[in-house]
Amino acid sequence: MSEQAKSVEPAQAAANAVKAYIRMNRGKLSADGELLALLLPDRADLGEVRDFQRFVIDRLTAENAALKAERDGLRGSQTASVLMGEGVRRFVLDLIDARSFSEAITVAIAAAPSFGADRAAICVEAEGGASPTRTEGVRLIPPGTTEAVLGRDGMGAILSGGGELLLGGGGGECRSLAAFRLKIGREAPAALFVLGALAPGAFEGEETAVDLRYAARALERAIRAWLDLPKI
Repeated sequence: MSEQAKSVEPAQAAANAVKAYIRMNRGKLSADGELLALLLPDRADLGEVRDFQRFVIDRLTAENAALKAERDGLRGSQTASVLMGEGVRRFVLDLIDARSFSEAITVAIAAAPSFGADRAAICVEAEGGASPTRTEGVRLIPPGTTEAVLGRDGMGAILSGGGELLLGGGGGECRSLAAFRLKIGREAPAALFVLGALAPGAFEGEETAVDLRYAARALERAIRAWLDLPKI
């Protein structure tokens, strides 16, 4: 006849079950700061308990810091997006206010800081390779450059190199480039509106790309208007 199982008080049985769960789920427990905090006594007198409390406090502090960093990052991203949107709106109004073709080009080049850029240029494909023109901020680039940068039908691209070709002297120092196709006219040569920033990752984000594409569309329409070219 088998030996009768030893009787255990309900409270002790519950405690044993909790201990068994903790032993089997240490990984989950260590990753759950809230659960760890619930297990802490109000006052700890034993060294092991103090160590455990210190571990929990440190973990909760780290989690709190990570959440604050994420919040600040999102806040910074939203602020940058707002500033970019405001920059685009000012740019469009300045283009409308331009009183000559030359002034419209000057507005486009001077708008670089509003777009988070350090340099800007309008690049037009022409025989003879890359070179500046008499108009400041306008550069000639070799035929086929636009397609090489954007593809056959692409409207814009974010790049990390090529600044020397697109922006001229000093452009090679730019670690972020944003290039957008300018559809000036059916018979007009291919052209690009290019922004360059010294900081890497300056033009990342879908909202930023949308805002810059809108600015490029406004610029190409202003150029068509001043050159008296038909709409496309």
